[in-house]
Amino acid sequence: MTSPSIGAPRPVVTVIQSAPDVHLDRFVHWLGDVELHIIAAYAGEPMPLADDVGDGLVVLGGHVSAHADSVAPWLPELRALLSAASTRGVPTLGIGLGAQLLAVARGGRVQVAAPPGREAGLADVRWRPEAAGDAVVAAVAALADDRYRTPQPSMHADAVVDLPRGAVWLASSPMYPYQAFRVGSAWGVQFHPEASAETLGSWADGYDDVDTDAVLASYEARADEVTGAGRALAESFAAHVRASAQEPAGV
Repeated sequence: MTSPSIGAPRPVVTVIQSAPDVHLDRFVHWLGDVELHIIAAYAGEPMPLADDVGDGLVVLGGHVSAHADSVAPWLPELRALLSAASTRGVPTLGIGLGAQLLAVARGGRVQVAAPPGREAGLADVRWRPEAAGDAVVAAVAALADDRYRTPQPSMHADAVVDLPRGAVWLASSPMYPYQAFRVGSAWGVQFHPEASAETLGSWADGYDDVDTDAVLASYEARADEVTGAGRALAESFAAHVRASAQEPAGV
């Protein structure tokens, strides 16, 4: 991974938060030496423009659908931000709802309450061949088992059902095909690499159709794998942000 140059300023990463209980969690430490600007969109904090996010952008998950503009009035501006950032070369990571918003912003399609039902607990994410050379997810794919899988925390019922045109499909799961993709300078992951057991358990408690004890037991059984994969993704994204920030501007 690229090390920061001596004396170089810390890269700035803007984080958009759409729910108070869906936060950076373990990514706060795993992203390393970056300056985080957290925008609490759910609390009415204004959405930045793509030119104002700094060196990178992270869009976190939430409990609303990607189309719920009437209950989450910041979503149109957030979709516009994702579209602009991903087309202007800003390193961007959309997680959960963030990935769904990225897909919609770039012309893909998200289905609310998709027929397979809620994917809760750990998803066995299978990495496709395209992941091996990817700037961000290759490090995660390298940790996969002999069936190219890594366990990832998951908690969603809406799902991306059509990728944007030109997107690169990076990973799937037995329940939902589009677990990770890249479009422009942005990556979308349906799973939650940032989520600790405590966070995942608190989300599970909010759904009557989820067995929290079973979710936590599955997490505990594979905690080392989950932690390794989540850390690898955060560190790779941060390294990509730093490398991009150090590239000379075009003339």
